Amino acid sequence: MNPWLILSLSIALEVCGTICLKLSNGMSRPLPILGVILFYLSAFALMSVSLKSLEIGTVYAIWAAAGTALIAIIGILFFGESFPWGKILGLVLVIVGVVLLKVSNSVN
Repeated sequence: MNPWLILSLSIALEVCGTICLKLSNGMSRPLPILGVILFYLSAFALMSVSLKSLEIGTVYAIWAAAGTALIAIIGILFFGESFPWGKILGLVLVIVGVVLLKVSNSVN
C-alpha cells in the first residue's frame, strides 16, 4: 500500500482522536475516552508503518502540521472557535509548509 495513503489515514485517525478528546469533556465521558484511545493507537500504528518507506522528519512534520491545521479548521467550523486573521495566516503557512515538505521530498 502507498505510504502516503497510510500517512493520510494516520492523520485522519489522529484528528478523530483529537475530536474525541474535545468531546470527552475533560476525560469524563466514557465513549469519547474509548475513541481517544482507539483512534490515537491506530494513528500511531499507521504512522509507524509509513516510516518503513518515508523519512521520519518528513513524516512527523507532515503528520503534526496537517493534524494541527485540520483540527484548527474543525474547531472553527464545528466548535465555534474564533478565526482572527492571525490564525488564518498561521493555517496558510502550515499548509504551505506541508506542501514544501512534500515537494522537496519528491525532488530528492
